Amino acid sequence: MKKQLHIFFTALMFYTRIPCPKNIDHNPDYLNKASRYFPLIGWIVGGISFVVYYLSAFLFTNEIAIILSIIAGILTTGAFHEDGFADVCDGFGGGWTKEKILLIMKDSAIGAYGAIGVVLLFILKYQAIFSAFSKSEIINLQPTICNLLLFISAHSVSRLSAISIVFTHQYSREDASSKSKPIAQNFTWKEVVGALFFGLLPLVILSFFQWQLLLALIPVFVARFFLARYFQKWIDGYTGDCLGATQQVCEVIFYLSIIVIWKFI
Repeated sequence: MKKQLHIFFTALMFYTRIPCPKNIDHNPDYLNKASRYFPLIGWIVGGISFVVYYLSAFLFTNEIAIILSIIAGILTTGAFHEDGFADVCDGFGGGWTKEKILLIMKDSAIGAYGAIGVVLLFILKYQAIFSAFSKSEIINLQPTICNLLLFISAHSVSRLSAISIVFTHQYSREDASSKSKPIAQNFTWKEVVGALFFGLLPLVILSFFQWQLLLALIPVFVARFFLARYFQKWIDGYTGDCLGATQQVCEVIFYLSIIVIWKFI
């Protein structure tokens, strides 16, 4: 149990800005095992986002509360995944060879593709959350609990889709320049099972009240499949930025899928 707590805190330290015990570091062995807890980190980020949304809704409009919840998630992770999304937009938008794409993504400056991509991402994410929450009364569940499970499911499923690329593809960079490389080196069945369990459990619980919600997994993992194939085509694998971009895209697709399900089913 002590070792598992150490691995969990390693994941928490790596993927968020939440303070961790002083004895936690970026030990490569623990970082490899930490991938099993990546979707669980989604529970925490989604939970924090929901709490901010719930409390803010007492003071402001629902629209403002959603924006504040998005900000809370960004602050919790230090814009870890949003930064990866911006880098992917810049790299694949401005590069035409593997070397050029990787070089652009490594640059800390944000370009036009990245800036435009992030703006559009946030607009779409805000509208998707707003639309999903406005229809949550359709399900036979108290709206507050439903919205909480929606937040957590979106974060856990999207992180599962991202970390699953590690299990099926090779890391692209040949050097040690990326902080994400230790996670890409080794994994066992425990990491796969752990990621699946924590990634799917919130949605499974939600599906007890409407089983059709499980259908949201289809477009999410279709998007994950095509993103992974696209990364493989251009850079022969993935980077940490690619995982961050996958998480962001799949999070939005999850909300959009829920909206479609509630509209037609």
